[in-house]
Amino acid sequence: MKIFDTRDALQQYLGTLSTKTVGFVPTMGALHRGHISLIEQAKAGNDVVVCSIFVNPTQFNDPADLDKYPRPIEADIAKLEAAGCDILFNPPVTEIYGSNENWHLNIGQLEFLLEGEFRPGHYQGVTQVVYKLLDIVKPTNLYMGQKDYQQFLVVSRMVQLLGIPVKMVMCPIEREADGLAMSSRNIHLTADDRKHSLVLSQTLNWLKDNFDIHNVFELEQQAMAMLQAEPGVQPEYIEVADGTTLLPADEHSTSIVALTAAKVGKTRLIDNVLIK
Repeated sequence: MKIFDTRDALQQYLGTLSTKTVGFVPTMGALHRGHISLIEQAKAGNDVVVCSIFVNPTQFNDPADLDKYPRPIEADIAKLEAAGCDILFNPPVTEIYGSNENWHLNIGQLEFLLEGEFRPGHYQGVTQVVYKLLDIVKPTNLYMGQKDYQQFLVVSRMVQLLGIPVKMVMCPIEREADGLAMSSRNIHLTADDRKHSLVLSQTLNWLKDNFDIHNVFELEQQAMAMLQAEPGVQPEYIEVADGTTLLPADEHSTSIVALTAAKVGKTRLIDNVLIK
C-alpha cells in the first residue's frame, strides 16, 4: 500500500493511473470491520482503492470530542494493508485547510433535521471536507456507510448541487454479533454501557417489525419510551422518516428509514434501520 500525506504527491501518483477506475473511502480512522467492508466493496468494483484518514476539525461541535477522537494510525495502516487497500491519504490539517477559509453550501432542510438539530454546523464541516477530498482524489465511485444515513444524503445532495462526477455507493451497516452497530466510538463504552447500548438496535428492529404507516406517531412514542426506560441511556430522537428527505414518512414515501441517536453513558451513538 502506498501512503501519501500531501495532495501534490497523491495527485501526481493518481495521474499515472488515469485509465483506471478509482474507488474512494473517506474515513476519520480508528478503523473497524464496518470501514473494512467499505474497502472490500470498493475493491470489488474498481481497479484502484484509495482510503483517506483525516480527523476533520470543522465537523466537531465540541473541541473535547475532537481531542479525544481515537487516532491509532499504526493499527489502521495494518488493517488497510490486510484488506488490500492500494493507497492511503493521511494528510495533516494544514494540507487540507488554509488559515482563513469560508464555506457554506445551502443543502436545504437536510442540514437542520435530526443530527443537524443536535449538531449545528456539523454538515457544513462534512460537505467542506468531502468536497476537498473529492477534488483531490477525483474518484469514479465514493463509498460511504449506511450507519451515517443522513451524512450519505447530505453528501449526495452536495454532489448533485455542485455537479461532481462521482457515483455514490451506500454500504450496509456492519453489526456486532449482538446487534450493536460498529462505530469508532464504541471503544469509549464501559461494560455496563455496552450492555445498555443494545436497546438502540433492539428498538429499531421492534419499529421495523411493528411498522404501520397509519400508526407512526404511536410507534415513535412507544419506541422513545423503550429507549428512556433503559438505564444509562439518554435518547435524543427516534424517528420514522422518508428515506430521501428525512421529513416524516407518509403513505407517499417510496423509501422509509427509522433513525435514532442517544447518549449511552458519556458516548453518543447513532443507528438506523431501513423499513422500506
